[in-house]
This record gives sequence, C-alpha cells and structure tokens, in this order.
Amino acid sequence: MIHTTDWLGFIGVFLILLAYILAETGKITNKNLIFIVLNLIGASIACLASILLNYMPFIILEGVWAFVSLNSFIKYLKLSNAK
Repeated sequence: MIHTTDWLGFIGVFLILLAYILAETGKITNKNLIFIVLNLIGASIACLASILLNYMPFIILEGVWAFVSLNSFIKYLKLSNAK
C-alpha cells in the first residue's frame, strides 16, 4: 500500500529529476526560472516526506537542496528586478 509520505516523496523526486532531465537535454539551463522552481518545490516536498518518515539523511539532503534553490530563486528575482 502506498502512503501519503510515499506520494510526497515520488512527487518531490519527480520534480527534481524533471528539472535535471530538462537541463541535460538542453531544454532549459540551471539559470532558468523553471529549473529553479522545479528544484525548490521538488526538494521542499521531498524534504517534507523525509521529515514525516523521520529519515535524517534525506532531511539534510533535501533541506539543503531546497535552501540552495531558495537562494537561487531570490537571486533570480533580484536580477529580474534590477533590469
């Protein structure tokens, strides 16, 4: 039986992998807003799933991933507003 935490994990990982695949196939770059947002949302959801599972290694991994993505998002917004 698939639980809510499994679905959260699947969705979060899917979004991260989607960003990676799009970047690797040249559809977007790592500076693209879509890449940043997919990573931010995906890592945040995967981190939530890891918190619910109380699995510290992935809480750290996904938490840092989300934090770095948030910083990229803020940087993107600052650069957009400066134009």
